[in-house]
Amino acid sequence: MANHVGEEIWKRYQIPVYLYEAAARTAERQGLENIRRGQFEGLRAEIATNPARRPDIGEPRVHQTAGATVVGARKFLIAYNVFLNTPDVDIAKKVAKAVRFSSGGMRFVKGAGFLVRGLAQVSMNLTDFEQTPIHRVFEIVKREAARYGVAPVSSEIVGLIPKKALENAAEWFLQVENFDSSLILENRLAAVMGGKMAVGGLRAGVEPFVEQLAAPTATPGGGSASAAAGSMAAGLAAMVAAMSRGKKAYLQYEAQLSAAIARLTPLREELKAAIDADAESYNSVLKAYKAAKTAADEKSGEAMIEAALKEATAVPLSVAEKAHELETIAKSLEPITNPNMKSDLTTAAALAGAGVTGALANVEINLASLKDRSFVQQVRQRMASIRP
Repeated sequence: MANHVGEEIWKRYQIPVYLYEAAARTAERQGLENIRRGQFEGLRAEIATNPARRPDIGEPRVHQTAGATVVGARKFLIAYNVFLNTPDVDIAKKVAKAVRFSSGGMRFVKGAGFLVRGLAQVSMNLTDFEQTPIHRVFEIVKREAARYGVAPVSSEIVGLIPKKALENAAEWFLQVENFDSSLILENRLAAVMGGKMAVGGLRAGVEPFVEQLAAPTATPGGGSASAAAGSMAAGLAAMVAAMSRGKKAYLQYEAQLSAAIARLTPLREELKAAIDADAESYNSVLKAYKAAKTAADEKSGEAMIEAALKEATAVPLSVAEKAHELETIAKSLEPITNPNMKSDLTTAAALAGAGVTGALANVEINLASLKDRSFVQQVRQRMASIRP
């Protein structure tokens, strides 16, 4: 999406575009601060002469009135500031230097010191609150400030913050055992009202879906079940990695565990979304067959059916690929995590394998009805690379 937006900005307005974070085309440009270095004046002076300052999209020249722009793909950013009980801004700068990643501090933290409303402020951007949570940042700022005989007097959030970040902070500071977000009353009510679960424990959470599978209706079916199996595999693997990360015995694997968690999180969300997407794609096929009967001509009717079948093929194929990746991740975690949790990883790998097998079976069913031989061949090539 970031690439598409960048291309459109250049095409429509001739504004040069720089891509950052996950959309960056070079490692140097992952950090937005690297692109902004020298401010606009520095960019304007070098964009045409310095190859390192060339835009990712567009010609090496600033727009006459709009200048240049950046487009990125990244997680939710939390703008978080901590005020210290001193007007000495040098202390805030020293604390910021200690906590920010660029000078040896915490990963996913950017920081600087300022004088705001008569108090020294440690101003920070948290770029991945799941891996570097806000409560940990606050505690490190507090400890670093204590070195200079000062303490936090308050903190502020600029803009919005994901609810999960505050839930994690509450769990950490309260030391709640076996905390789960479903323990929060509003979360439970929202889930019940949305039809995602019933009140009454873990069984109540999964029972509605199981009963829907058992109902004498075509959806949800094997495709949705395959996606659900994959999402559970991702959840188990993430739990094992998270419970080993940060522990003394596994500090040498910190980077690998963090990378695994960072990948498992989107995989879990994508597979959860695929549970409904698979059912919806099947329903779209039924609608296409029905609409084809009243189409203006036979060709347009066939085209509607073909398009619906392709979508119904793409969803389980994507599930199979994600589940295959999950199986690999689960197995890779075994030697770098707590051996007492081996059974969880074995279960995760088995669930992921079931997701692959089930999803591929759904792909095969749809391929038999498709007429586009080129599309079928491409799908079979992708299937060949992941078959168990």
